[in-house]
Amino acid sequence: MEDQAEILREMMQKKNPADKPPVKPQEAKKTRIITVTSGKGGVGKTNISVNMALAYARLGRKVVVMDADLGLANVNVMLNMIPKFNLYHVIRNQKTMREIMVETEYGISIVAGASGFSKIANLSEAERQNFIHELDTLSNADIIIIDTSAGVSSNVMDFIAAADDAVIVTTPEPTAITDAYGIIKIIATEIDNLNMGLKLVVNRVKSVTEAKKVADRMTSIAGQFLNLKVDYLGFIYDDAMVSQAVLRQRPFMVIDPKCKASICIQHIVGRMERNNLQDNAGLGRMIKRLFGRNYE
Repeated sequence: MEDQAEILREMMQKKNPADKPPVKPQEAKKTRIITVTSGKGGVGKTNISVNMALAYARLGRKVVVMDADLGLANVNVMLNMIPKFNLYHVIRNQKTMREIMVETEYGISIVAGASGFSKIANLSEAERQNFIHELDTLSNADIIIIDTSAGVSSNVMDFIAAADDAVIVTTPEPTAITDAYGIIKIIATEIDNLNMGLKLVVNRVKSVTEAKKVADRMTSIAGQFLNLKVDYLGFIYDDAMVSQAVLRQRPFMVIDPKCKASICIQHIVGRMERNNLQDNAGLGRMIKRLFGRNYE
């Protein structure tokens, strides 16, 4: 893995790190589905999802953040927004995906979670067909970031299985590490034909050494005992700006694009961009994995 600390130092020394880099013309490519999850709550998963979306938007990507916490949605809270409608209204065929999608002032779109709705598996056939149709309307996005609830519910496993990349967030706290390993173990044992990039982000670290120690431990155990490859995607410093941003209900990438946490997020997204999508990646694969049929 590249020396993230060295790259961060170089980025922070630039005169205008907040300037948008030039966007190079690209060939049409499939929508990238990134699921962000964690073994326990309170590790910064939603914060990372939102700020990753902003980092992608800075690269000229069209980004949608879907709050897939079907019990207690909070992406909109992070952005100080109160959407009138959410995924529940789409599932119940009361609204279309475009009608519930909210454009933010930050250049990204959000789809609010279906608070109070329990399981995708409980959908009727009519609801399932309608949900599939509405998901397909997101195909014009370059990136869809799915912010799941914490833990190992069936919904969380469904969205992980449906992703092109599953990002597991932990912190150096022993309980967070234990729970992160727990979700990796369940992924290894319960998801058939695992075919996605499984990645680890260590949040709220004091130093590069601390982050590497956690990552080495996690990736080594996963490889040795689960025969599962987990890539260390990067770390995010324990930055006071993050808590200030949460209190102000604005992304830290917006409040201070030069802070340590912002630079870390940019590095993480940069690494993601260098990982090519597989041939079967995209929204069609997501729908197939969510509902067990080929809707491509």
